[in-house]
This record gives sequence, structure tokens and C-alpha cells, in this order.
Amino acid sequence: MRALLSRLFKEREAAPVIVVSGLPRSGTSMMIKMLQAGGIELLTDEVRAADVDNPEGYYEFERVKELDKGDSGWVPEARGRAVKVISALLEHLPPKETYRVIWMNRRMAEILASQRKMLVHRGEDPTKTGDEKMQDLYAKHVDKVRSWLQTQHNTQVLEMDYNALLTDPQSQAPRIAEFLKIPLDTEAMIAVVNPDLYRNRAR
Repeated sequence: MRALLSRLFKEREAAPVIVVSGLPRSGTSMMIKMLQAGGIELLTDEVRAADVDNPEGYYEFERVKELDKGDSGWVPEARGRAVKVISALLEHLPPKETYRVIWMNRRMAEILASQRKMLVHRGEDPTKTGDEKMQDLYAKHVDKVRSWLQTQHNTQVLEMDYNALLTDPQSQAPRIAEFLKIPLDTEAMIAVVNPDLYRNRAR
């Protein structure tokens, strides 16, 4: 038993941190739920409760929001586990760790529509920043993050398409298992994809 525990501990110590990232409303919650169904342990605290915008939950870890303030002491806890990190904070992850980043892409019109609805639900003005300006800001941000990721020798990236995941999860789930090099339960991952939550479709 001691030898088994020692081996498992060493495996966890050497395991990469699995990071799910992307723009807001790009499907990161769905992806991390799929990982959990596939057998990967999550790093979450459930502080942010499910609501009308994410009825199945956000799967967030609050301390992630403090990365840019130097709070990265929790990152070793995420080895071998999956954690959501917003795209703007990726560059603050400590470079001494290794990472497998699953980057979520989604049609921009759908991201903007979903974000508008979220702002309305929060009682905020959805017209404060126009769609054209937001699209330009997001495009520049994504280009910047992608360029940065390409320079990180401790990081591997898999780009996943939210729209493809919803329409054909059978072909997409095995890609995730292959990328992570983990024998995931792909059938369980496919089963948790809920097309009913695809409420902001691009026309």
C-alpha cells in the first residue's frame, strides 16, 4: 500500500495542470463538465452558483481571479486536475509548471449575443460597448493570447470548437483524450453535452 501511494503521489507531482480557457461565453463550463464526466478531477470551490446564464454551474475556482495579484500558490494543487482560467490571466500562471490548455472557440456573434443577455440579467447596460467594438477588442485579445501561448515551451494547446462539440461530440471527445494522453470515458463525456443549452445561435 505504501508503495502504491508513493507511486500515485509521484505521478500527481509530475502531472501537468489541465487548463480550460477561452473568451467569456465560449463554452468553457461545458468543456470542464465534459472533463469531469470523463474521469478528470476538477479544482473548483462552487463559490459562484449556477444561474439562468449557466444553469448547470460555472465550475470556477475563485483564487484564479487573483493570479494577476500574485496568488499562484494553489497551482500545484491543480496538477493532474482541470481548472478554468480566463484568457486574460493565462500569462500569470507560474512558468515552473507544465500545462495542457484546452482553448474554446465559438462563433463571435454567439459570444456577443450570450454576453448581452448576461448583462441584461445582471441589470447592466448591454449597449454600453457596441458589438463592432467588442468584436475588435476580442479579436485583438485572442491574437495576443495565441501568440503568447506559442512561445511557452511548458504548454501544449488544443483548440476546440464549441459549435462542433454541440453538433458532433462523438468525433470531438476522442480528440480531448488523445491530447491529454489519458484514457477518458468518452461515452460519458458525450452524454453530458446538452444541446438544449445552445440558446444563442448565430443566424
